[in-house]
Amino acid sequence: MLTRWNDFDRSLAMMDEFRRRMNTLFNDYDRGGLPPGRATWPKVNLYDGDSQVVLEAELPGVTRDDIDITVTQDVLAISGRRSVDVPEGYSVHRRERGAVQFARSFSLPGKVDPEKVGAELTDGVLTITLEKAPEAQPKKITLKA
Repeated sequence: MLTRWNDFDRSLAMMDEFRRRMNTLFNDYDRGGLPPGRATWPKVNLYDGDSQVVLEAELPGVTRDDIDITVTQDVLAISGRRSVDVPEGYSVHRRERGAVQFARSFSLPGKVDPEKVGAELTDGVLTITLEKAPEAQPKKITLKA
C-alpha cells in the first residue's frame, strides 16, 4: 500500500513541475521573450467607439521618423524600425534591447475616412485615431408613437 502512495505522490510532483515550466514559458512569451520573428511586436490595443477607432501601440525607443502608417478602407498598417546605436567612445558590455524591424496590419471594424486620421507618439506610445466613414457610423433610430 505504501508503494502505491509513493507512486501517486511522485506523479503529483511531476505534474506540478510540468505546470511550473508551462507558467514560465507563458510568462516569457508575455514579456516578449521569444526569439525575433516569433513574438508579436509591438503590442497593441484597438478600441472601437461610435464615431472613431483608436489604436495604441507600445513603441519604446522608436522615433517619429522611423514609423510608417498607411490606411485603406478597412485596413490599418504600421511599420518601422528601432535602431540601437552604441554611444561614441563606448563598447558593448551587455545588450538586451536590440534593433527591431516590424510590420503589422489590422482589419478595422468598418470603413474609415483616410483624410481624418491622426497619429501621435508620446512617451513611447503611438496613438492612432481614425474617424469612421459616415456610412459606417451607427444611426440612431427614433420610434414613432
